[in-house]
Amino acid sequence: MSLESRLELEILELLRKANRTLSFSEICSSLGVSESSVASASSSLFQKGLIELSSKVTRHVQLTPEGEYHSKHGLPERRLVKIVLEKGGKIPLDEAREKYPDKPFFTIALGWLRKKNWGLIQSLNGVPHIVVEKEPPEGLDESILSKVSSQGFLEQNALDTEGVRLLINRGLVKIMERAERLVSLTEAGRTVELKIAVTQLTPELIRSGEWRRVELKPYDVKADVEPLYPGRLHPLTEFIKEVREIFTEMGFTEIKGPIIESCFWNFDALFTPQDHPAREMQDTFYLSNPSSIELNDRELVERVKKTHEDGWETGSTGWGGKWSEDAAKKLVLRTHTTCVSVRYLAEHKDPPVKVFSVDRVFRNERISFKSLAEFHQIEGIIMDEGVTLRDLKGVLTQFYKKLGLEKVQFWPSYFPYTEPSMNSVVYVPQAGRWLELCGMGIFRPEVTKPLGIEHPVLAWGGGLERLLMLRLGITDIRILYQNDLGWLRRVKTCL
Repeated sequence: MSLESRLELEILELLRKANRTLSFSEICSSLGVSESSVASASSSLFQKGLIELSSKVTRHVQLTPEGEYHSKHGLPERRLVKIVLEKGGKIPLDEAREKYPDKPFFTIALGWLRKKNWGLIQSLNGVPHIVVEKEPPEGLDESILSKVSSQGFLEQNALDTEGVRLLINRGLVKIMERAERLVSLTEAGRTVELKIAVTQLTPELIRSGEWRRVELKPYDVKADVEPLYPGRLHPLTEFIKEVREIFTEMGFTEIKGPIIESCFWNFDALFTPQDHPAREMQDTFYLSNPSSIELNDRELVERVKKTHEDGWETGSTGWGGKWSEDAAKKLVLRTHTTCVSVRYLAEHKDPPVKVFSVDRVFRNERISFKSLAEFHQIEGIIMDEGVTLRDLKGVLTQFYKKLGLEKVQFWPSYFPYTEPSMNSVVYVPQAGRWLELCGMGIFRPEVTKPLGIEHPVLAWGGGLERLLMLRLGITDIRILYQNDLGWLRRVKTCL
């Protein structure tokens, strides 16, 4: 019969020589191989009918953390006995308590000293003393504790039951069940003539004559192998890379902007009123040092101010009231990447403009299964002559289809800086419902006019993590940031 590896031959020869059932651990020790290798070879031998596989459950005695401590330093009562004998066999109770090195164990030591009849408490001249006549012999519990400590763990049936029970009651050892896999020869395994299957006929096999004892074996592409965990990018990093590649394929250019931003660019340039709830401390991270920055483009600041107060030349009535430049100077951790797009528009007023960004944003929100204080946003704008909301719907539909999301709809919505405004939603079969992914619309004149933009600007923005959660089928956004090594090894690559 042909064997698939030399290890299979060695296992059979070992079993024939031993002439008894062997455990996996015994085979590993004798052959110097890993248990996974023995398991793989044994599975192959079992399928050929050369061995029988079985298992048995054994109960082992193992030290608890407290047991490990006492195995190194001695049982509390033994340590107390030594202190008393060093003082001539008698010591005041208070002095013994003071000299005892581990105060939490003193009461335990005193109790077991009396329980084992190693010593007693006597009143001498009205003062309680601990009295010990001689060094007691090693107890059964001490003997077992020493054996278990020296070997790591021992089978329960190899130890005195009463001593083990005593140590269990003291919380020094615990019983662990361990399944052991066993291998024994079948009749065919004892008698069949064996040959080793090899993958190639080498010059060495020919020269040595070993070619007579081997057979060429076919490759089994379905054979189990040990799991391999090579280095790889985090799924979030992979997904960001994929999103960037999709937008680049669609003709977009990536842009970047500062994480720390002024309220002017984060809110005011986007026609967000200065009393809007999103600007409150409960929703936004404001910097304390430095707390503000100067606004250098005075003409732009003046146009934005007038737009907020009375609409300026935009055809709007504005928000009314008095616009505060001090409020606009305050520094924040940007709450969206739309401020990056607006900054870019202020410097690129001529069409066509077709840009995107994928970067971090910050919101002062309670961390939960669906929200984080720091996350990534996908942001993009298109500025050109005659572009319409239909063009924007087409771009986002194509983007989502490239991500594998086929059913896309757009529902009316409201945002302070776009009109008309919509939400893009996709149907997720696993959830059985439509889920909102990003906000979108056409920048209002109150946003574009102060910047000197004369053509329509299509804009959209949404959370990247939500898209990745759909891709990976997870319901808790915190999983993406917990660095769970097991999950990171199991999760499928995004690309």
